[in-house]
Amino acid sequence: MSEATQSANRLLIVIVNYKSAPLTVNCLRTLESEIKALPGTHVTIVENDSGDDSLTQIQTAIDQENWHDWVTLTASDHNGGYAYGNNLGIRPALEGDNPPQYVLLLNPDTRVHPGALQALINFMDEHPQAGIAGSSFEDDNGNLWPYAFRFPTILSEINEGFRIGVITKLLNRWIVPRTMEQDKPQQIDWLPGASMMIRREVFEQVGLMDEGYFLYYEETDFCLQAKRQGWECWYVPASHVTHICGQSTGVTKINNPKKKRLPQYWFDSRRRYFLKNYGVFYTAIADAVWISGFATWRMRRVIQGKPDRDPPKYLSDFIQNSVFFRGGSVPTSQAPS
Repeated sequence: MSEATQSANRLLIVIVNYKSAPLTVNCLRTLESEIKALPGTHVTIVENDSGDDSLTQIQTAIDQENWHDWVTLTASDHNGGYAYGNNLGIRPALEGDNPPQYVLLLNPDTRVHPGALQALINFMDEHPQAGIAGSSFEDDNGNLWPYAFRFPTILSEINEGFRIGVITKLLNRWIVPRTMEQDKPQQIDWLPGASMMIRREVFEQVGLMDEGYFLYYEETDFCLQAKRQGWECWYVPASHVTHICGQSTGVTKINNPKKKRLPQYWFDSRRRYFLKNYGVFYTAIADAVWISGFATWRMRRVIQGKPDRDPPKYLSDFIQNSVFFRGGSVPTSQAPS
């Protein structure tokens, strides 16, 4: 470990790059002034075996901009997924002689606004029971994306499947996306890993992120494990970050004119989350209510002439990846071939 990494005992920022080198470099540019204002901060970039020239592009930028004092570039020997990439950056720092007080998971497709990191640190300093805190997001056009999330449950799967207004109203307290107020911090179940600050003690109690997830549900699972250990998770709107969704995978890309079929690892991650945390019986009920609800919605959509905004083959893919076809063993998501 470099001397710069050892001295970064206040905040470690981990950015996992996958085929997004220009975005990663732009993200570093927005961090430069923030780093100067926060002594004891270091950035570790994990190049997650993109298979392109990302490593060269990022290293060239570090050299040209003279960022060596606060940026370390690490190359993974394979693409192990989001949790694996973050752990690759976090593990050496936590195992070192002077581990960071906080770790910030930051997506490469983000631009950090002035004061965003300080706002998260201030909140964590002032709220010792807050184990996790996350930023407020804007899209590339400056439009607010004011959401954080509740944990998925059987009740949320009913709503996701049926998509009927009266059911949505009845189950409002369990719907996964939650619109957040922008004038005060609010406690929430889980937050996107695009800008998530984690207290060191959470890792010490919970462990690192579950590498059985390739992509999706890993931050949901991590926040659930933290909650089970008594830690709180908070949305902090004073921390502003621009986030361009879906740049590495295209799955969640906003305004994507052509919907993509959901990848196998999405279904594996969802099944892993429910089986790991709630068991096979609960997962079977969650699968059954979603399938029946979504099949009903598909019929209603055709009858009512509503547009089809769902991924291709969503229902058949979901059924084939349910516990009724895949069984009750906890899956490990694999990298796409």
